[in-house]
Amino acid sequence: MREQVMELRSNPLQRIPGVAVMLVLLCGLFSIMTPGFLTVPNISNVIVQSTILLMLALPMTLIIMTEGIDLSMGAVLTLTSLVVAIVSLSTGSLLLGLLAGLAVGTAFGTANGWLVAVVGIPPFVATLGTLGMAQGLSLIVSDGQSVVGVPATVRAIYSGTFAGIPLPVLIALASCLAFHGLLYHTRFGTYIFALGGNREALKYAGISPRRLLIMVYALGGAMVGLAGLLMTARMNSGHPTAGLGLEFDAIAAVAVGGTSFERGNGWLLGTVLGVITVGVLRNGLNLMALPSSIQVASVGLLVIAALFVDGLRSRS
Repeated sequence: MREQVMELRSNPLQRIPGVAVMLVLLCGLFSIMTPGFLTVPNISNVIVQSTILLMLALPMTLIIMTEGIDLSMGAVLTLTSLVVAIVSLSTGSLLLGLLAGLAVGTAFGTANGWLVAVVGIPPFVATLGTLGMAQGLSLIVSDGQSVVGVPATVRAIYSGTFAGIPLPVLIALASCLAFHGLLYHTRFGTYIFALGGNREALKYAGISPRRLLIMVYALGGAMVGLAGLLMTARMNSGHPTAGLGLEFDAIAAVAVGGTSFERGNGWLLGTVLGVITVGVLRNGLNLMALPSSIQVASVGLLVIAALFVDGLRSRS
């Protein structure tokens, strides 16, 4: 387990090329096709808009490293955003809205972990089921309508700045640092590598893989709850379909970043680069006024292209 962690630390550049090449190519392409792409306001917009996706992609990296997946993140994000909007609107408290969103997200994450680790349902099937539950609950609590009139304190989370830096970017940076410390500088992080790479070693060491899996999925749910606050602040409301489909972008960002779906291989910096690459792609296509259907297809092509570049490099 330790050897795998040390290998990633000693030679991290092995995971950069595919996603880095795609990022540079996309920036060059969009700078030619859309003159306003490389302006400071637009680059800042890409970074800020990528923060919500990053909040999903960081825990998704850990989940995929355990040879799992969470298809429910987008639907749970929608539900937590609605919960934040409803609670903060009824109480006037940003803190209570955040706590409610965290509670709902953590509950769904824990349920996913329990279904996978204890009941033994494959992650794809388990999280597909909770996706449907979260989506249904979103329609129930909102009656299919947007929840508007959230307090100004909630809106300020997305529009506010500190020392000239947007608050969403600061939250994203803090999350990156926290996940980096957790994965690379704690025993829990070492155990996550082992969950995907050498699960039997955990059993011999007297550590419960089931408990660790539940904790990983619960952490993912908590991060979705935090992202729900940012989503509500960004939209100035809660909407019953706001986060649907974001789980696809999160999985794509993790895959583009070089995290493997087997053997417990993962790299957080690659995930960050993957998130930025997906954000650049989405932004460039928006500037070109292309429909969302083409954007989704383009994200899929991005994943294939980045993995193709990595495959060519590994064979060379």
